[in-house]
Amino acid sequence: MNAALELPAVDGELQRDEPMSRHTSWRVGGPAEIYFRPASVDDISRFLAALPGDVPICWVGLGSNLLVRDGGIRGAVIATHRVLNDITSTGDGRLRAEAGVPCARLARHCVRAGLGGAEFFAGIPGTLGGALAMNAGAWGGETWDHVQAVEVMDRGGRVHRREPAEYEIGYRTVRGPGDEWYLAADLAFETDPSASMDRIAELLTRRRDTQPIGKPSCGSVFRNPEGDHAARLIEAAGLKGHQIGGARVSEKHANFIVNAGDARAADIEALIEHVRATVSSVHGVELHPEVRIVGAAA
Repeated sequence: MNAALELPAVDGELQRDEPMSRHTSWRVGGPAEIYFRPASVDDISRFLAALPGDVPICWVGLGSNLLVRDGGIRGAVIATHRVLNDITSTGDGRLRAEAGVPCARLARHCVRAGLGGAEFFAGIPGTLGGALAMNAGAWGGETWDHVQAVEVMDRGGRVHRREPAEYEIGYRTVRGPGDEWYLAADLAFETDPSASMDRIAELLTRRRDTQPIGKPSCGSVFRNPEGDHAARLIEAAGLKGHQIGGARVSEKHANFIVNAGDARAADIEALIEHVRATVSSVHGVELHPEVRIVGAAA
């Protein structure tokens, strides 16, 4: 993006050359040329409508499941967390949640509303928007199993309502109309007055006991291959604790790569590729990353 580009007038915050290391759970990443924290949906719409069509756009929630390369992101980053943050119960086990809502908050809201089947959202370390984009799941539950409809915004800032039938939904994959981004979803759950925070606490305790919580990571790096687990394959290949630069395969859970304190995005990406190549050589299985890799190399 040309530094002389005149940016649209907005109600939110616009920053140039904002380090993405401040906004990703791995704590790495070069600068975003433009970092936009909007004030409202209308603010996003006006921004997109005024933005030149050749300016790339990247939407970001909590920055989990995201690796930004050290050269940063060309174009505009739109940060939805703390903006698209409303949940509204609509009755009969249904609710509308905006894309910036953290999945853990959604799980707690459902329990308080007497809705069951949403506890798995507590194990997803991101926002609903990211969960919709990749059909995120945990503990046997998947996001799109509960989706009744979604609201999206296109490149021109126009809002559309879409049905699940307009998307191809698979394990950690969602394919739909291009150049659209999620604003909200209508979700349906079971009415369950016995729903309890105890179940969420139990699941979070299991997560804490088996995953490197508290260390910078993106969550699970690889999808589980059919009939197996990525963590088992990685551990059996002798890769637990393997390190490249400041990036290390977690000793606690082999499908996590942690920032040991001084990692660069290039270290993490190199380790991802090393794990893939090693697992392929040892087991003959191709692992596919869940993590989204964006930006330019330094």
